[in-house]
Amino acid sequence: MKNAKKGFTLIELIVVIAIIGVLAAILVPSMLGYVRKSKISSANSAASSIQKAINTALTEMDEETENGADITQIAREKGDPAVASGDGFTDDGTCWKKIQHYMDKAKGCAFLAECDGGAAVAVAVALDSKYTGTYPSGVVTVDNYKDYCAPAGVADLDDALAEAKTKVPATDEG
Repeated sequence: MKNAKKGFTLIELIVVIAIIGVLAAILVPSMLGYVRKSKISSANSAASSIQKAINTALTEMDEETENGADITQIAREKGDPAVASGDGFTDDGTCWKKIQHYMDKAKGCAFLAECDGGAAVAVAVALDSKYTGTYPSGVVTVDNYKDYCAPAGVADLDDALAEAKTKVPATDEG
């Protein structure tokens, strides 16, 4: 009776490990690109959701007190309530309460919104210190996301908001 040995030789194992190493070297950078793209997309989605929550809150405020159209900007640092400001507008916290009511996740990010005529026309959001999103989207991309990092919060969202405002479609008045 012959005793047959089963298993892999050392050379076969080294070849398999080398193939796995080559595949990992090729796939890991592209996978990191997908993760980055996903986080930017998530930040843009958050900006869109916040824009919708702000618009709903402003409409509701305008129906109740007719001062929603006076708000020109809403800013929020992480951990603080949002502060609405505008000509002749005194913020009593109502706007932030309404925004939270329509989007609970707004508590987890810093944002800066530009409002005109009782509607948020552009929003910049910092989900964390590395990823910023805008509404309208298309400002922050995989190639330029580092230019819009917002580690300090709202003050660093000015550039992203200014770029987002350039993407707002023009309205015909008259």
